[in-house]
Amino acid sequence: MKLGVFSLSLSVKDLAKSKEFYEKMGFSSMGGSMENNYLIMKNGSTLIGLFQAMFDGNMMTFNPG
Repeated sequence: MKLGVFSLSLSVKDLAKSKEFYEKMGFSSMGGSMENNYLIMKNGSTLIGLFQAMFDGNMMTFNPG
């Protein structure tokens, strides 16, 4: 059974610094924009969303498929 894709949505204080940190860990931007205060980043099959001032706390997201 294939469960789909899990991703983490992280609430960050500084999007630019967070982007730099995750790029050093091998992630690259694949969606979103700095102007819209969020980025979707990917490293292999791992996805994370970085969200500045959009919600309180972190979330785990499940995308079936």
